[in-house]
Amino acid sequence: MTTYRHQPDDPYRADAPAQSRVNGGRLWSGGVAAALVAAGIAMVGFLVVKGLLKLPILGVDVDGAVTQPGLFTYGIIAFLCALLATGVMHLLLLATPKPFMFFGWIIALATILGMLVPLLAVADIQTGAATAAVNLVIGVSIGILVGISATASLRRPDTAGYQPPDQYNPATGR
Repeated sequence: MTTYRHQPDDPYRADAPAQSRVNGGRLWSGGVAAALVAAGIAMVGFLVVKGLLKLPILGVDVDGAVTQPGLFTYGIIAFLCALLATGVMHLLLLATPKPFMFFGWIIALATILGMLVPLLAVADIQTGAATAAVNLVIGVSIGILVGISATASLRRPDTAGYQPPDQYNPATGR
């Protein structure tokens, strides 16, 4: 039977602490970059919808009333959503068995919510659809970019001094 010897500091061991596998600095720097991209997408989408299509971008305030956010407000909200997604991803990497699967579901549900709210908030389908389309692009970009940053933040095992597993020897049966 083949036996495997793990290095004492192997971060992929089953009993290794989760935080030893995640490079938080790398994850959060990627998360900030994703937030900048999301803010840029929000502002470009805002300008396309408002300037080219002559439709308002919709938002909802704390009381549930429909509002029309400004260009920078829409960008800041997208920026904060990406940072929130990075925080959720960090927690999932530290605490769940399949963090990328859970993250995908969370991002998908949040994106769908961001699309449904403007569609259901107004009677004008064009305005709701334009806002929903921009929110879809923002949500997908956040999900992809934060996921890529999370993958890059996982530490690989150090292979220095690693001994490959023993080979099966039919003569000895081991």
